[in-house]
Amino acid sequence: MNTRISYFPLHYLAVLASMIFMLNSPLIYAENSFRVITTIKPIHSILAGLMDGTEGPELLVNSDAIPFGYFLSEKQNADISAADVIIWIGPELERFMIEPVEVARKAGVQVFTLLDNIQIKVLPSRWTKDEKALSRDPYIWMDSRNTLILVDELAKILMEVDAGRAHLYRRNRGKVLARVAELDRQLEYGYRGLKSGIGMTYYDTLQYFEQAYALKIREVMTQSPETPIQASKLLLSRVKLKEGYYTCLLTEYGMPMPELPLLTEGISINIGQLDSFGTKLNPGPDLYFELMKDNTDTIKQCLQYSGKSEKIITKNQDIPAALSIGGKFMLIDHKGNLVTEKDLQGKYQLIYFGYTFCPDICPTSLQVMSLALDMLGDKATFLKPYFITIDPERDNAKVMSNYVEYFNKDLVGLTGTVAMIGRVAEQFKVKYEKVLPEGGDPNLYTMDHSSSVFLMAPDGEFITKFAHGISAQQMVEGIRKYLPQK
Repeated sequence: MNTRISYFPLHYLAVLASMIFMLNSPLIYAENSFRVITTIKPIHSILAGLMDGTEGPELLVNSDAIPFGYFLSEKQNADISAADVIIWIGPELERFMIEPVEVARKAGVQVFTLLDNIQIKVLPSRWTKDEKALSRDPYIWMDSRNTLILVDELAKILMEVDAGRAHLYRRNRGKVLARVAELDRQLEYGYRGLKSGIGMTYYDTLQYFEQAYALKIREVMTQSPETPIQASKLLLSRVKLKEGYYTCLLTEYGMPMPELPLLTEGISINIGQLDSFGTKLNPGPDLYFELMKDNTDTIKQCLQYSGKSEKIITKNQDIPAALSIGGKFMLIDHKGNLVTEKDLQGKYQLIYFGYTFCPDICPTSLQVMSLALDMLGDKATFLKPYFITIDPERDNAKVMSNYVEYFNKDLVGLTGTVAMIGRVAEQFKVKYEKVLPEGGDPNLYTMDHSSSVFLMAPDGEFITKFAHGISAQQMVEGIRKYLPQK
């Protein structure tokens, strides 16, 4: 019996192989190109990871551009109207998108505003008191834990809108989440380096990063390039830099900083350049991870982190870090001299916050403090009493000079500008509020305020505080426990 063998033509085999390849390719699902447009590089980077194996997202603010003052080209406007999906942060960051987004919505484009997503952690702006400032902080990608949520939410958008490739987005979601989770672990492990000093930033780009990684930023010059710096703010900040209040100044690459020379000229300070929009980096799935690593390294270097263990202060071990008392400040004494926290060091300090127009609580507390010093006898030489006003509008140096004469001969009165007093009160966790009389003279206001007496060590560290209402004898007994016994 003869066996007959049939041969399949080779060109048919080539066609079949091509068809199998196409069926296994994600592009077969996109008869018409699926267009996702986003605005800035960090979000584009996350989307690029999620859309790996597809056409990929399109980026509007490219090269070394920033969203502030950005103008769309005619082609970009046309692309927006022809897109399937637009993903942007929101009007707080991308004002140039407000009108095009509305036009796109009317054309049937699906628009997703990330600041409106209730699953994402959105912090309020620290500039809401400014009439020109908008209410939400837009830098949501600067917290890697927030980015874990972002990855999930962006993946959901893609799977819903482009359901035919949901399996692809689901697979990519797992890969991107794993990378972000690893990044978060690295940042969490290295967070101590971010606590090694106190910084100042030119622009307010780090609020999310501060909260996530215990970064100490105590002053921000301005919200964005769209909000100019006031001259008074510039001068006061320059004084603080000169006095060594901050370890480093953090600037932003690509953002104009016209006042930087005036702020730093002649002052020795570490300056670190952040790149929160990734303007120096090539767009793509790796950009976000490079951005976060580069920014973290910049902050650590600027704060001069050495990797050594932090100094432990035994008398503060029972005080949570969030409740630490004291810090750097600058005030004016009742003789008109400039005083910083360093001038108070060398002796134990008794510090009371009040005001000279106070009807009863302040003079009573100062009298108890003065009597306690008298009762300590020779031991009183280890201490120095201070009275810090919380009413700088009325309590100038001359008023303070006349007032302190009624109490202990060593009592020093301290005043300053409203900003100076606000800073030191915040450092001591002192609360105060002006209370205006109803229908009366507005100049005859009173002040509600905290009324404890703080005991500070010779090195400026907080020891304890005495509540209002205790007797002089009780204060003496409390102080003696911390004074040298010989």
